[in-house]
Amino acid sequence: MRVHIGTDHAGFELKNRLVAVLESKGHEVTDHGAHEYDALDDYPPFCTDVGEAVVADPESLGIVIGGSGNGEQIAANKVAGVRAALVWNEDTARLAREHNDANVISVGARQHTEEELESLIDIFLAEPFSGEERHQRRIDLVGLYERTGGYDQSGAPSAE
Repeated sequence: MRVHIGTDHAGFELKNRLVAVLESKGHEVTDHGAHEYDALDDYPPFCTDVGEAVVADPESLGIVIGGSGNGEQIAANKVAGVRAALVWNEDTARLAREHNDANVISVGARQHTEEELESLIDIFLAEPFSGEERHQRRIDLVGLYERTGGYDQSGAPSAE
């Protein structure tokens, strides 16, 4: 699996260890930074870089890391085509992929042990999208809203 990863200072050391762990498991990892520790750096550029790389390579997945993962998820989701999920337990890791076809996982380095985070990421990377019609329909609605900004009165996507 091709994996894009990025973080600010809050996940810097964790990211560096995760790159090595993921590569040892056979993943092809692209590190979008931070490439040096800077306690004053800002997470949005790292997260949007990951998002843009994932959208450009639909066969890949992304990982964004922060202190809580909240802001990183928000930033990644600003990239059209990204479906970033904040993951905090095994069920949310699995369902993010199975039901939502999430293509980016967001995790909080200050919320879990490294072993827990590695497990959550492994689950996310291994879980396939179910492809069930109801889930695809919902993903399509989100995508249409992202492109057009609306739905018609029936709840179906608008043609605007």
